[in-house]
Amino acid sequence: MNRTLILSLMGTLALACGTKDDQPVADDGPSMMEDTGQGSTSFMPPDPSVTDSGMGMSSSSSSGGADESTTGMNFLLPPDGGGTEIECDIWMQDCPPGEKCMPWANNGGNSWNATRCSPVDENPGQVGDECMVEGSGVSGIDDCDVGSMCYYVDPETGTGTCVGFCEGSEAAPMCDDGFLCSISNDGVLILCRRECDPILQDCMGSAACLPANGSEGFVCIVDASGEGGAPADPCEYLNACDPGLFCANADVVPGCAGAVGCCSEFCDLSDADPDAGCSLMGQACEPWFEMGAEPPGLEHVGACVLPT
Repeated sequence: MNRTLILSLMGTLALACGTKDDQPVADDGPSMMEDTGQGSTSFMPPDPSVTDSGMGMSSSSSSGGADESTTGMNFLLPPDGGGTEIECDIWMQDCPPGEKCMPWANNGGNSWNATRCSPVDENPGQVGDECMVEGSGVSGIDDCDVGSMCYYVDPETGTGTCVGFCEGSEAAPMCDDGFLCSISNDGVLILCRRECDPILQDCMGSAACLPANGSEGFVCIVDASGEGGAPADPCEYLNACDPGLFCANADVVPGCAGAVGCCSEFCDLSDADPDAGCSLMGQACEPWFEMGAEPPGLEHVGACVLPT
């Protein structure tokens, strides 16, 4: 089999907003979901829509939603209810003066599925500043400046961190050094998230290091695993598994028949015995990226899957 990850990130990342990203903010748990998107591997569920959920975990989740992934795996499913409604263009920020274009959940759900023009605060926060949302992490209303949104929101306090939107265009997205553009939820969520190593899980707070949809690499995303998320647990969203795991295609996880996907572990190809990093019987440690196509510094990243 192709030893590249079998999980193509699904277009709908079911990531909950949490403090697991590199930014010190909390998630609401499974209430903010992000869909997965197509990545460079085939280990993830084949759903082209990446959805980020805006809900996080009760203790360390943010009001963000599901995130997207950049590997060729499909991890998550799109959020339930309704299609995407676009009132404005987040890339262009084409709202009237005093307003900004924001992603939000227009169907009462927990995943960003639409855009809206929202008022800009009189004293808006800048990228990296602490912020506050109105209502919930998927309301589309916060006190961050134009070109950013309050993400990694703590559902109990409504506070998070201002995270910048990607600049440029979807065809040629741009972020500062150390960040990757992660596009999810049918293009509604476009965030510059900090790069990370899925083996080290070196994100701050409660965020998990997961594939970045639209980029070749991994970024810190809110953890929406809640009480589940262990190896072999069923999942529908990219951020629905515990840190150190990802939502994999059902056919690469033992006992996952009947589910969209199940959680499986990342593993270290540089270990003396990489397969020892896989706890589920029958799985082997397979390269996440195609040989020769690995981003610098990520050649050691593998995924625990059933070999074929």
